[in-house]
Amino acid sequence: MDLFEDTPGDNAPEFSVSEIAGTVRKMIEGELSWVRVRGEVGRVTLARSGHLYFDLKDEKSVLSCMTWKGQVPGLGTMPEEGMEIVAEGKMTASGFSSKFALNAQRVAVAGEGALMAMLERRKKKLAAEGLFDEERKSPLPFLPEIIGVVTSPQGAVIRDILHRLRDRFPRKVLIWPVAVQGEACAPQVANAIEGFNRLTPGGALPRPDLIIVARGGGSIEDLWGFNEEIVARAAAASDIPLISAVGHETDTTLIDFVSDKRAPTPTAAAEHAVPVRLELMAWADQQGARLSRAIEQGMNRRGERLRDLGRVLPKSDALLNDARQRLDRMDEGLPRALIRATERKAAALSNLLGALRPAGLKSRIGRDRDRLSDRAARLGPGLRRGVSQRTDRLAALTSRLRSGPIAERQAAQSREFERLAPRLDMAFEAQRSALAARVDQLDRLRITLGYTETLKRGYAVVRAGKDVVTNAKDAQAAAALEIEFHDGRVAVETGTKGETKKSGGKKTDQGSLF
Repeated sequence: MDLFEDTPGDNAPEFSVSEIAGTVRKMIEGELSWVRVRGEVGRVTLARSGHLYFDLKDEKSVLSCMTWKGQVPGLGTMPEEGMEIVAEGKMTASGFSSKFALNAQRVAVAGEGALMAMLERRKKKLAAEGLFDEERKSPLPFLPEIIGVVTSPQGAVIRDILHRLRDRFPRKVLIWPVAVQGEACAPQVANAIEGFNRLTPGGALPRPDLIIVARGGGSIEDLWGFNEEIVARAAAASDIPLISAVGHETDTTLIDFVSDKRAPTPTAAAEHAVPVRLELMAWADQQGARLSRAIEQGMNRRGERLRDLGRVLPKSDALLNDARQRLDRMDEGLPRALIRATERKAAALSNLLGALRPAGLKSRIGRDRDRLSDRAARLGPGLRRGVSQRTDRLAALTSRLRSGPIAERQAAQSREFERLAPRLDMAFEAQRSALAARVDQLDRLRITLGYTETLKRGYAVVRAGKDVVTNAKDAQAAAALEIEFHDGRVAVETGTKGETKKSGGKKTDQGSLF
């Protein structure tokens, strides 16, 4: 029997698999065009293509969800495993695998309890990485020159910070405007912190010495941007000390745990940032007064100590008495010592004079003459014997040199000498010429530097005897003078009344030189 044989009266149409899948897809998309689904997030997968896949489940069923790459930035909240959320989107079905799924386009956390649970998971994760450790936090500068503020340019927060800084200690403030709530809050705050750190110190836009991240109070949803992981990591990586002032005193966000200092309010952040100028001035005055008192007290103590030491020191007369007594004793003994030294020298001189008397000299001269005569008599024969021996040795050497290899070597050396003799003569003549030229040059330099050349320019040398006269007083005191010119010398006599005479004694018409 054929199972697919037509049954009479049965006119049901036949569909292909694709037709059934398309019909089911149309029905699902038509009936459930836009839905909101609440559930717990299960498996979450971010594919390499950028598409996001995750599951929504409850105690009975599991619904597959996907978000295309272009839709991911608009989700609002990135789903995490275990989070309870409300997903909004369109239902669709896949004919290829006969499955239906939710194309999630918006995601919101389902209730404050879920948000707090997610916040606790993030806190545990970052704490395990050591981002909350006190060792990695930097101290705040005592008086920053430039303060960077990350906040909304509108609202009372920035006004409160600027007003508080102006009251305490005015400083330069750089404001980086950001959104302080909503989807754009977290990326803008993280970019602002990183941007302040990338500024160059001392540049056209100087790098701040301190960063304040501030926002007013609000609900947990309003403050959620400061609980995002990218904000916490940017604050932890900041090289610039950072103060977090988000919300009111009872509000706690993730950035508070990683910042270097948490302020309960934005106004308190300004108070942490700078000291009070008037208090600093008063403190400086107090320290100056303390320093003056300390210097005065120190001088007084040292003066008292110096006076105490002065009282126990001996008097100056007592210190000099021994030296004066020694000097007196030496003064008394000096004449006697001189007399004794003179007597010893006189005795030694007498002994020397005794050795030099004529009788002693004659005897010594006689002995020396006899010894000299004996040696002169012995010197002649000795010289003759030495000359004879050396003459014989020279003759023997000459005979050896005239025969054999020595004679040949001598002949070769003679020929080499005859060959080199002209060159040696030329070298000797060149060296002699060079030395003669050098002597002539030095002689000309001597003549140039001598005083005779100076005489040719109109000068003269005045002598009194052998001494050169260099002033009028010595010339007036001399009886006769000799004046040397470049071409000869002239002798003159000086009179007592200033008259000048020739050496022959005749009067002349020439006046006195002085």
